[in-house]
Amino acid sequence: MHSSSTRYHAPMIKNTNDGTRNPPYLRVDLNAGTLINLPSFSKRPRGTPEEVLPVIKAAGFQGVQGMNADLCRKFGLGASTGGRINNPGDADKLAREWKAGGFECATCHVAWGMEDDDFVDHLVHEVIDASVKHDIPIYIETHRATITQDSWRTVKLTQRIPEIRFNGDFSHWYTGLEMVYGEIENKLPFLQPVFDRTRALHGRIGNPGCMQVDIGDGTGRTYVDHFKEIWTRAFAGFLKDAKPGDYIIFAPELLGPKIYYARTFTNEKGEQVEESDRWEQAILYAKIARECFANAQRRLGAQ
Repeated sequence: MHSSSTRYHAPMIKNTNDGTRNPPYLRVDLNAGTLINLPSFSKRPRGTPEEVLPVIKAAGFQGVQGMNADLCRKFGLGASTGGRINNPGDADKLAREWKAGGFECATCHVAWGMEDDDFVDHLVHEVIDASVKHDIPIYIETHRATITQDSWRTVKLTQRIPEIRFNGDFSHWYTGLEMVYGEIENKLPFLQPVFDRTRALHGRIGNPGCMQVDIGDGTGRTYVDHFKEIWTRAFAGFLKDAKPGDYIIFAPELLGPKIYYARTFTNEKGEQVEESDRWEQAILYAKIARECFANAQRRLGAQ
């Protein structure tokens, strides 16, 4: 049986200094991939990890995904990780390694999206069992080329295995499934079971044609407003079930042009130049996420 509601219980803060537990909260991390191959004009932190991590913390981030956990904690930052689970046995092996590495939680891509439901369910149950066995939350990403690449199939998965928990990487759906075609307002209620089970998010904003775009100052763009609503719904889903000390992670993951995420344009010199400074965009994303979390709190308080 796989019915325990605690199988994907969010990481806990044990106690505050006064002996009471903190209320559920948002932890804003940075996915380390954001720092890879940044343009020369970027205001990014430079140097060794020991030099970079204090700058990440000073910018307001509370953790990092994808760097050494002990080193992160040395500088007062949380640490998470991630990987890919393709075959039976992968989840247990990785969960053991992640726990030994000192990580607080992990996000994962599961299989390739071509598997039948029986195999999918088997892998998901293995993820859940590994999470419980090794005491590390493992969140399955909504991602292209995985079992969650299709939103309809993902919602059906929540019906078969309600205890599944997700890392919401929703630009894959927004652009890849062209959510605005057929009115996004008609689709968000259908996706609510996924939002209710989201316990981490990879922050990335796309438009209907490109899955990662410069959002400027975050205003005046309809697709940015759509992501704000998606993130607010995910935060509200977390808050509905959260216990004192629980937290949800939001980590901007703005990836570079070498893997065809960040867009480039030709400048007056004929050079291909990245359209924005992903480091500065990540800081803006953090601000937007905190606003969405506050909106989720108000939305639940008004009910």
